[in-house]
Amino acid sequence: MTTPEPLSPVSRTALSVALVRAYESSRPDPLFQDPYAMAFVRASGMPLPTSGPAGDFARRLVLQGVIRTRFYDDRLVEATGGRAGRTQVVVLGAGLDTRAHRLPWPPGTRLFEVDLAPVLAFKQRVLDEQGAVPRCERATVAADLVRDDWAGGLVRAGLDPERPTAWLAEGLLVYLTAREAAHLLSAVGSLSAPGSLLLLEQGRDVTTTPREDTLTPMTDLWKGGLGPGTDRWLARDGWSVGLSDLAAVSAGYGRPSGPAAASGFLTAERTG
Repeated sequence: MTTPEPLSPVSRTALSVALVRAYESSRPDPLFQDPYAMAFVRASGMPLPTSGPAGDFARRLVLQGVIRTRFYDDRLVEATGGRAGRTQVVVLGAGLDTRAHRLPWPPGTRLFEVDLAPVLAFKQRVLDEQGAVPRCERATVAADLVRDDWAGGLVRAGLDPERPTAWLAEGLLVYLTAREAAHLLSAVGSLSAPGSLLLLEQGRDVTTTPREDTLTPMTDLWKGGLGPGTDRWLARDGWSVGLSDLAAVSAGYGRPSGPAAASGFLTAERTG
């Protein structure tokens, strides 16, 4: 039997996201249901915490993870439904995302997941064990978003750059340098017909990140991406950008937050 290739440190952060989604799904009043999240955690051998996050920053990050999951769920369903007509969805740095299996996609939706081969292989093994069936056409592209021609891989997998696409880059850019983030977003723009939609976070100044011992395996990997200027970069590159404040979104979902862990979520539509 071939030994599975281990996940990289950045890839392993997807397990923390899965744990957050698993606990949210177990609440009596969950904002979403991810029936596969805990299966990923258990299959990885990741120890389950015996209590909730101890530090203030950790608690805020957990809340942000819950809110952004629901926010992006809603935006993607809207983007592909009704007269929006975006039948192509791309999840960049997909990690252990299971939206292909849990959201109510309109007929004809095709969802592409891009991530490293070991991540996709681990996810597929667990999904197969769970008997998971995607609710849309699903394609995976094994690629390193910094080093590989992932854009070409998407086109070879069937993405049509002449048709509008809904893109999701959830929790991704903070792990890239500014140059890497700009290169990635430029590639997204080159594949995006007018009317395409891009969902991502506004970004943070990682030099001010609080130090909490339980978070350092993750926060030490943060490079900052385009930081708080992400919206301005997108506007210069042909996107019409809207910012949704994290605190306001949280309150709208009935989960009022304290001081925000980040400034909010960007919804960008391709105009040129």
